Amino acid sequence: MHALPEDRTGVRMKRLRREHHLTQRAVSDLSGIPYSTYTKTEQGVIPATPHVIAAFARAVRVEVATVVGQPYAEDLRSDALDVLIMPVREALDVYDLGADPDIRPRPLPELRDEAEALCAAVRAGEIKQVASKVAGLIEETTTAAHQNGTSEGWLTLASLYRTAYDIAVKLGYPDLAQLSLARMDWAAQRGSDAVLGGMYQYLRALTYIREGKYRTGQRLVGVGLSTLRQADATREREVVTGQLHLGAAVMSGRAHDEAQALTHLSEAERIAATTGEAVKVHWLTFGPTNVKVHRVSVLAELDQYGEAVEATTGLNVPADWPKSRTSHHYAEVARAQLWTGRIDESFRSLVMARKSAPQQAKYHPTVRETYAGLEAAYRRLPESFLSFGSWLSGAPTPDE
Repeated sequence: MHALPEDRTGVRMKRLRREHHLTQRAVSDLSGIPYSTYTKTEQGVIPATPHVIAAFARAVRVEVATVVGQPYAEDLRSDALDVLIMPVREALDVYDLGADPDIRPRPLPELRDEAEALCAAVRAGEIKQVASKVAGLIEETTTAAHQNGTSEGWLTLASLYRTAYDIAVKLGYPDLAQLSLARMDWAAQRGSDAVLGGMYQYLRALTYIREGKYRTGQRLVGVGLSTLRQADATREREVVTGQLHLGAAVMSGRAHDEAQALTHLSEAERIAATTGEAVKVHWLTFGPTNVKVHRVSVLAELDQYGEAVEATTGLNVPADWPKSRTSHHYAEVARAQLWTGRIDESFRSLVMARKSAPQQAKYHPTVRETYAGLEAAYRRLPESFLSFGSWLSGAPTPDE
């Protein structure tokens, strides 16, 4: 009995391979994915890692989005999340139309506080709540920014565009994420903020990490670092610089460039020693803890799963850490534990990912891929495991 529908990434890879009239051996040769790894990924015995997905997409000449897709449309509908996406798209379209005569915006300080509250709510895993509010707030702030023409107005609008990006990424809408970033850059330029410009390049680089286009992503990291050097030497600048290095470390890990990945990690560690924990600076969660968490991620991307699991020893996530980041961390730990045969530990980590941020975990690709791998690995499926699968496949729960 399978708790999840048979539309996991491995199944889609098999379908795409057959559509391109390729054998498993041919895909392995074209992509550089070891044959055993590829066949087990198709079968769902092991989860489809970001590196494997990107290599497969290049081999069959399709976009990563085609491989991963938006496979949870039915779940989004059942959770009433899909209907929230269209208003966000419409709000992003009015950016250059000037002030809306039918909108009487509140004062900018009040709008800024609302934008900051949405940033916090996203990181608390309250995706539905934020998605229901962000479109209206974007439209109101768009009018306020055009009426006032001040840096405060444009930067508040840039923050809201960043929140739209966060929602789009978490719900699996890459095109909407790209559009949100373009709007963020547009507003940041009008606000003349070099630090925010550097953060825009960081977020932009992340989209190329997801697409497996690492060379372009690394170039964007370089542009981001160059942009940040134009800003005043502040703690805020150092935090964004450090986060850029963490993003570059993950990117290098996915490209299996160990030396470059560890170099970026070391630089981020050096910066974190001076900034300390800076969780709320642009809500990047930067600091010594995030460097340790990224070390786990990088080792997993390098396929050094045993080392990744070892790196979790003594790693204590602070209680005040954003729940969304905590959930993401446990999802990655679960993947590493599955690869090292720690089946029960892996499932416990998935439960922690769900407990930390249930709405995010439900649509997190790593959670779903790891669950599929565990489903194949378990000889007998415990009731708690099947219950988790039922939740993933769309059954609502009180903690959502």
